[in-house]
Amino acid sequence: MTDSVVMTPINYSADRPRAANPVKIQDLSLRDGHQSLFATRGRTEDMIPVAEMMDEIGFWAVETWGGATFDTMHRFLNEDPWERLRTLKRYFKKTPFSMLLRAQNLVGYRNYADDVARAFVDRAVANGMDIFRTFDALNDYRNFETVADQIKKNGKHFQGCMCYSMTEPRMGGEVYNLDYYIGKARELEAMGVDSICIKDMAGLIAPYDAYNLVKALKAAVKAPIHLHSHFTSGMASMSQLKAIEAGVDILDTCMTPYAYRTSHPAIEPLVMTLLGTSRDTGFDIRKLAAINEVLEKEILPKYKHLLDDSKVSVIDINVLLHQTPGGMLSNLVNQLREMDALDKIDEVYKQLPRVRKELGQVPLVTPTSQIVGVQTVNNVLYDTPDERYKMITAQVKDLCYGLYGKTAVPIDAEVQKKALKGYPRGEQPITCRPAEVLEAELEKARKDIGDLAADTDDLLTYTLFPVTGKKYLEWKYGRAEAPASVKPITLEQVKKTDALVKKAKAGELVERKAETPAKSERLRTFNVFVDNEYFTVEVDPTGDAPILVAAPQVVAAAPVSASAPAAAPKAAPAAAPAPAPAAVAGTKLAAPMPGLIIRYLKNVGDKVAKGEAVVVLEAMKMENALVAPCDGEIKAIGFKSGDTVAKGAALCVIG
Repeated sequence: MTDSVVMTPINYSADRPRAANPVKIQDLSLRDGHQSLFATRGRTEDMIPVAEMMDEIGFWAVETWGGATFDTMHRFLNEDPWERLRTLKRYFKKTPFSMLLRAQNLVGYRNYADDVARAFVDRAVANGMDIFRTFDALNDYRNFETVADQIKKNGKHFQGCMCYSMTEPRMGGEVYNLDYYIGKARELEAMGVDSICIKDMAGLIAPYDAYNLVKALKAAVKAPIHLHSHFTSGMASMSQLKAIEAGVDILDTCMTPYAYRTSHPAIEPLVMTLLGTSRDTGFDIRKLAAINEVLEKEILPKYKHLLDDSKVSVIDINVLLHQTPGGMLSNLVNQLREMDALDKIDEVYKQLPRVRKELGQVPLVTPTSQIVGVQTVNNVLYDTPDERYKMITAQVKDLCYGLYGKTAVPIDAEVQKKALKGYPRGEQPITCRPAEVLEAELEKARKDIGDLAADTDDLLTYTLFPVTGKKYLEWKYGRAEAPASVKPITLEQVKKTDALVKKAKAGELVERKAETPAKSERLRTFNVFVDNEYFTVEVDPTGDAPILVAAPQVVAAAPVSASAPAAAPKAAPAAAPAPAPAAVAGTKLAAPMPGLIIRYLKNVGDKVAKGEAVVVLEAMKMENALVAPCDGEIKAIGFKSGDTVAKGAALCVIG
């Protein structure tokens, strides 16, 4: 008779014997998790219910800020980004806070002046930040100098990132090879980093490449190594395990409801995988399960309308072909959809590698991912067989000038020359640290915003985002009413909506009429046009009010506020009162894409020459200077700074 195997009960709780070298874990659920899965729309009120529970887990840190949170909060959620830090700090008593800092870009999409960078770090620390994960989109560490110095002066943890990128199917080739990353790690160590992060924003790092890279870095530098890899391609969990074998010190994960897809691996499977090993996290799986239950039942239902249910698969293997990060990919798809050009997405994928190469083989991470992505869209939509780069964004021009830093390989000479033709700062690119050519910004911003900024935090919000930041401050201090679109929804509202959808699907939403009523003498016939087809529709009003049918008019698309798609039409700028463009004869400058009006460069009455810039339109957070289609005089302007416009909207009339 064979002896039965005696199984020792597994100790799930956190009081089990401590591992010899436990893997440290940073949780990303409250920042990168919801940024990856539902467009950074997570609200502070929906983080509070799990904050104290998460504080008991034993995370090395919890990421609570940075990345797109600052932009999204003030623009779309009517929340003060600074207040989120202060609020969450009251609930997290033990766990350090971490943020993603875009080096000299801070939390925006361009390099800001040194005075802004220093003030931002100081205020982030004052509001509760402990760890600054700092990266530069070009891996140009000259852009670290100002913020790194300020982080150190404040006595906080300075984590330096290497943005992981490839030009080959696997790590290697002439640009992003093992020597490249070892060299970058040594640069970071020379700057005095407290830890080094491999920032794999697109989920490209393969398991054996992760092993080789971590092993090499552990031998080359003394700073702890931290691996950050998105799940997009499906490899991240395997890469984490190989990184653990190679001696990685810290890993990034999310709570299961906020994990996978374009987010990150979940913490719970990793805890169970390492249970009882020398790298055991020491986490209590039951406490993690309790947090997940709250997130699943009480929080996520509020955001399900933002989740992408169109795909069955939780991975996107195509990311290994086009190397496009999930956030960048969703931005491209949404932009093309708004422009009625979603059929061009395959051509965009095809052109992406070419544009990226021409712009210096930049890593695809914010903001260079948007810079490359938007320029590729522009090339696909507006280029002709005779001319490429017909519409160049302001950010591509800045990149070609050197305002973002030094690219991995030189920018294509012809593209650079075209981009810098007539560039205001000069047509010869710079080679110095980018911020050296930037003038101080804070005092000018202080004068511009006046008493609308109550403190330095408000001033920084406006300085970083002049158009949307000012609009938010007007909401914050009651000088303008915040639109319904930026207000939170409750679980009760979600339940009511679900009930209506259920009734509609069952055909119970509208009471069925027993018989078709007779047509009255007030019956009107309308032609409804859809693309190139039209349909005849009969409308018979049932009330007593008479119907007045006006002659059709050609009108410009109604402008709306940046965060309120359903807002009422806006008036023309007060400084330039004029009839609406629809009522003025002349040549109309139409919006080539939907976007946000940043500013008009001309006023009513100004003379313009064909090809001269008239208005700056932001699309996908990149700026496009739109030029006059003819010579003439500005006769009418239909929008103002901060207005959202549809594709084809008449921005102004030139006569």
